[in-house]
Amino acid sequence: MAHSATCSNSDGPVKPSIPLISFLQRLQSTALKTLGPTNFDPKLYVDLPLKSDLSTAEAAFDKLPRSPNGSVTARDLGQFIEQHLERAGSDMVAAEPEDFLPVPEGFLPKVKSKEVRAWALEVHSLWKNLSRKVSDEVKGRPGLHTLLPLPGRVVIPGSRFREVYYWDSYWVIRGLLVSKMYETAKSIVNNLLSLVNEHGFVLNGARAYYTNRSQPPLLSAMILEIYKRTGDLALVKSAFPSLLKEHHFWNSGIHKVVIQDAEGCNHVMSRYYAMWNKPRPESATIDEETASKLPSASLKEQLYRELASTAESGWDFSTRWMRNSSDLATLATTSIIPVDLNVYVLQMELNIAFFARLIGDHSAAEKFSAASQARRAAINSVFWNAKMDQWLDYWLINSNSCKGAHSWDGQSQNENMFASNFIPLWIDFFNSDGALVKKVAKSLQNSGLLRDAGIATSLSNSGQQWDFPNGWAPMQHMIVEGLVRSGSKEARILAEDIAVKWIRTNYAAYKKTGAMHEKYDVEACGKTGGGGEYIPQTGFGWSNGVVLAFLEEFGWPQDQEIGC
Repeated sequence: MAHSATCSNSDGPVKPSIPLISFLQRLQSTALKTLGPTNFDPKLYVDLPLKSDLSTAEAAFDKLPRSPNGSVTARDLGQFIEQHLERAGSDMVAAEPEDFLPVPEGFLPKVKSKEVRAWALEVHSLWKNLSRKVSDEVKGRPGLHTLLPLPGRVVIPGSRFREVYYWDSYWVIRGLLVSKMYETAKSIVNNLLSLVNEHGFVLNGARAYYTNRSQPPLLSAMILEIYKRTGDLALVKSAFPSLLKEHHFWNSGIHKVVIQDAEGCNHVMSRYYAMWNKPRPESATIDEETASKLPSASLKEQLYRELASTAESGWDFSTRWMRNSSDLATLATTSIIPVDLNVYVLQMELNIAFFARLIGDHSAAEKFSAASQARRAAINSVFWNAKMDQWLDYWLINSNSCKGAHSWDGQSQNENMFASNFIPLWIDFFNSDGALVKKVAKSLQNSGLLRDAGIATSLSNSGQQWDFPNGWAPMQHMIVEGLVRSGSKEARILAEDIAVKWIRTNYAAYKKTGAMHEKYDVEACGKTGGGGEYIPQTGFGWSNGVVLAFLEEFGWPQDQEIGC
């Protein structure tokens, strides 16, 4: 479907960067010219800490002899890096979590199969491998690092993701809670709260090059899950002001959009919108290549903002955000009101209202309760499609104004099939409506997204990683948990079927490769995912968390096969 732009987004806000990032991007660009594109990961270069001050490194770099195309010899490059830079990830040090037990008390009582239990304990033990803390070096000399200082221990996703990430942390925490690692879970939340207090929102990740964008906002959901297990009211109290700040971030300025429905009602909704219009430093060489065919600087700036905004969505990248599904340069994320983001903000409003009641702030409780009712109405009015029995993303079309209300038009809903069309099921507002759950579950079963090894992210095989045939742990978990929470027997059977397939594929891939993976190919059991702008990663925080959460919910009978 064709869409035209809402209004120029190249004049939106841009957060300042730091000189170290500009230098490391120059190094990244030279390294690509020197080493060539095969197995080249641009992120590696912007993660390198300096050994001494920036001016010394820059002077030495500028003296390297260069060929006409700007490359240096591989030997010169290697020597320069060895002399002036530390290893990527060396400013994160391994930190044994003090609340880790090889076999936690009361661990997964419903898992009766010895084979599955042994594997679950191996997955549980991966928390040790992924636990880190920021080295004192970073606090002492922050100017030498793109890594940001954090107060407590963290759990990283794994592989190239050497720092803490925002939305990954939700499913990491869900797994840590199954592992009874409550202190580690609280430490992660306290790190994210420190980012809100410093920046006004939770960054995409704890790096200086992520200060221009956030990620799906699940901080309040993390705190709620910890509270449900521990009853830690002190955590709720200390986090409350930061949650208000984060809610403001997603409901003001560039993130806020007003849609006027057919009845003339105005609905305030949220969208992704990064404060950046240059190549993303961690992918700069790739972004420059993507933008190279665009004819003007302003079109390039617009694309760079769309690339960063799509990274803010967590779905980087997918045909979901593209005007032309075969051309990444047609990304238009800032022109889309996404179903899932508004579900996360609704959940935040419900959680804040709940926390406000807990701590006795009755006016905040009323305010956020009203806000949640208004957003529920907005989600039903703007996204719900009664013909498809799904919630569909809404495209902003033909509006010359960035301000004022956009008039709702049914033809602006994106009728393509995405896992995100079913995410509202995760929220009790929607999963408590029995008739609705029945319709949506049937729609899911007929959608083509349910495959042999889980839920596909989309039906479009574009080569992008948030498209077919990849399945991702967060999507499986939110949809399955929503079905389970509905209390419907039929919905639970469907949920368990999806979860069992997902557990099996994770298990088979683990047995084959010795690792948990970032994503899986849902076309076949035991097949790992691919596509996208970097090689597939292992570790892997959210995959571990979802497998443990599924095993806790559904167990695994003694006589049930685990193999494919």
